[in-house]
Amino acid sequence: MRRRSLLRLIWASTPGKIGLIMATILVATSVLVVLTYPLDFGPTRWSNPAVWADQPKAVPPAWTATLSGDAVEHQVLEATEPTESTERGSARVDVYDLVFEHTASEAPTFLSFSLGDVTFAERPPSLSVTLMRPDGASVPLLRTTIRGPRTGEEPPYVRHDETPLRVLVTAEPEVAQATSDMLSESYGLTIPAARIADDVTAALFGAPGPSGELEPLHGEYTAQVRLALAAPEDEVAWLRFVVGGTVYGLMGTDSGGRDLAQGLAFGLPIALLIGIAAATVSTAIGTGLGMLSGYKGGRIDLLIQRTADVINNVPLLPLLIFLIFVFGAQLWLILTFLVLFSWPGLAITVRSMVLGLSGNQEVEAARAIGASSRHILVRHILPHTAPYVFMSLIFFVPAVILAEAGLSFLGLGDPSLPTGGQMLEEGYQTGAVFLGYWWWVVSPGLLIVITAMTFMLLALAMEPIVNPRLRRD
Repeated sequence: MRRRSLLRLIWASTPGKIGLIMATILVATSVLVVLTYPLDFGPTRWSNPAVWADQPKAVPPAWTATLSGDAVEHQVLEATEPTESTERGSARVDVYDLVFEHTASEAPTFLSFSLGDVTFAERPPSLSVTLMRPDGASVPLLRTTIRGPRTGEEPPYVRHDETPLRVLVTAEPEVAQATSDMLSESYGLTIPAARIADDVTAALFGAPGPSGELEPLHGEYTAQVRLALAAPEDEVAWLRFVVGGTVYGLMGTDSGGRDLAQGLAFGLPIALLIGIAAATVSTAIGTGLGMLSGYKGGRIDLLIQRTADVINNVPLLPLLIFLIFVFGAQLWLILTFLVLFSWPGLAITVRSMVLGLSGNQEVEAARAIGASSRHILVRHILPHTAPYVFMSLIFFVPAVILAEAGLSFLGLGDPSLPTGGQMLEEGYQTGAVFLGYWWWVVSPGLLIVITAMTFMLLALAMEPIVNPRLRRD
């Protein structure tokens, strides 16, 4: 059957239309991910906690804010040039004003400060970070000095060019004490620093209400950074102030702050590759052995069929657990076993089809004119089995994807690859279901279901091709 005719038959049915549209979206997304994501995204980014340090932890998707109408936006404030600069002889003081609005009824989840690419000639720069509130009060968040020259080191001295300096300011004990002092001086409200330390951001972004309890203080906040530089050539290339939100991204974050949307996007082509590759290889093996078994018969038939019976009765899961214990959780091991244990069923079915086709007039005529066995199998038997084999291939793809997801959920997958099953396993181990982190479970679960459903719809659309009596005129 010609390719255009095949597509026309698939498109003729509603499941076929939906399946083709969904398949196009999945393939296009996978191609885009492969072209834009680094190939080592899994081990170098997804499994690297430093990459996600400035992400909010375990927060729902940003679109949920439209339902609640109230959420803290995640803000990353960066600066490369100072707001103002004051010369003091050869020294210089650079001031950076990083302004942001706070309008939510909740406080930010955290505040962090980072800088990078520091260069100095003699004395190391010193810096301070102060949070200036809408009510005119200010809270010192950080005061530190860049690490000085080491013995034997020659100027200019470079610091934090590869690894930025990062401070989670809301985790610093001094911030809790400074916030307590600010509330006492500005409002006469006495709250011990130990109590504030339990929820620093609520106090930093709060003020006493009519009841005397802290309520959100809305308005414009400024994170003011002051850099003291000892020489004109001293510089800091960039600095960053992060206001942790209560929502983030399209699919939220996990307990490590990892963007689930990025992980699932990278996992999509992996899932498709696993499904299509394993299904294609197992289908090719099953079809080839089934045709050989049915056509040749005799000892070859007996050997192939008994081998298929043995493999069908081998307990895959215990064997796979043992091998993963020996070799480690690796993707190639899972793929190999999915292929080895997926072909017997197709081989048995194809054998039965070949036995029925071997005695028809077309095959007998080919034998009579001296056609080779290879010619008969390829030209006269394979075309009759191809529609069923192709539909089996499509059915195999979601089966393999679901099998990989199930194995990953059991902890047998490669932990460095963010597949849907791996995310579900991490969510289960972290207690996402019990803690109410629904987005951590629903997002990868939906992706697995949608991917599997796409191929199931295509398989349903193939029924008129396998059974011509179902075709519509």
